[in-house]
Amino acid sequence: MSLDIPNLKDMDQRLRDEAQEEPTLEVPQSEPTKHTQIIAIYGKGGIGKSFTLANLSCMMAEMGKRVLLIGCDPKSDTTSLLFGGKACPTIIETSSAKKLAGEEVDIGDVCFKRNGVFAMELGGPEVGRGCGGRGIIHGFELLEKLGFHDWDFDYVLLDFLGDVVCGGFGLPIARDMAQKVILVASNDLQSLYVANNVCSAVEYFRKMGGNVGVAGLVINKDDGTGEAQAFAESVDIPVLAAIPADDDLRKKSANYQIVGTGESQWGDMFQGLAEAVAIAPPLRPTPLNQDGLLGLFDSKDTGGDVVLEPATDADMRGKNAVEKASLEVVYDDA
Repeated sequence: MSLDIPNLKDMDQRLRDEAQEEPTLEVPQSEPTKHTQIIAIYGKGGIGKSFTLANLSCMMAEMGKRVLLIGCDPKSDTTSLLFGGKACPTIIETSSAKKLAGEEVDIGDVCFKRNGVFAMELGGPEVGRGCGGRGIIHGFELLEKLGFHDWDFDYVLLDFLGDVVCGGFGLPIARDMAQKVILVASNDLQSLYVANNVCSAVEYFRKMGGNVGVAGLVINKDDGTGEAQAFAESVDIPVLAAIPADDDLRKKSANYQIVGTGESQWGDMFQGLAEAVAIAPPLRPTPLNQDGLLGLFDSKDTGGDVVLEPATDADMRGKNAVEKASLEVVYDDA
């Protein structure tokens, strides 16, 4: 029995070519309207960006602001809390289906609203079937065709996965598409590593003439140990809010309940976050090196006091190691 397997060499080359393509999207350098703040939110996967953004956007809408929330994560889970767990049709899936049917995408096919918040998901390719970053770029190209730069919003919130460093996910920073970045992290090394990487990206593009800055850090699941606060102080950005590691918040999030409202006991906290986000200026951070990042934690927890021991050729060869005669020149005593 023979299997019809595609030419793996050709597939590998196509993937390599795709990864090396530069984004073709032309992003205007001016703001879409005189008052719109476009804010990109970055953080490690699973750190609570979607929870933070859903509740922040609802609070902003409750305060009378027009808010558009765009999920830019291939998991397409940014809007899940906002829509009570219901999956939102993604722009990429909808675009593909409409194209096969010979139809155009309408705004009502991909944008939905609840509690005064407008929201959509860009989506991404299936695993192993394309580049997520290219999917992000394709999604924004379609948004432009739908009139993105003419829409009238006070805030456009972009939810980006911070773990990924390819061009598509760095689009708001690399192309001055957003005015500022907000980081979401917790008191753990991995989420702060991601936050520090985003700071490095912002600093890199500032050196290249970019204008995007970091508005601040939201500490999620704050257990009071202080590492995230120390990180913010070290890279010279403010803490916009500290959301506690509280069982009530955990349960409500798991049950797709919005707490970013004046009717909730957590309403004041999210109102404070909304007010801080509104006025926070885009700052130029000072990212840490790896040792500086490890220095925020107790060395017993991170291995920060480990000394690197160089390997030898004999170590690498193991049982295959053969002792060789020395080439050292030995001089007879004069």
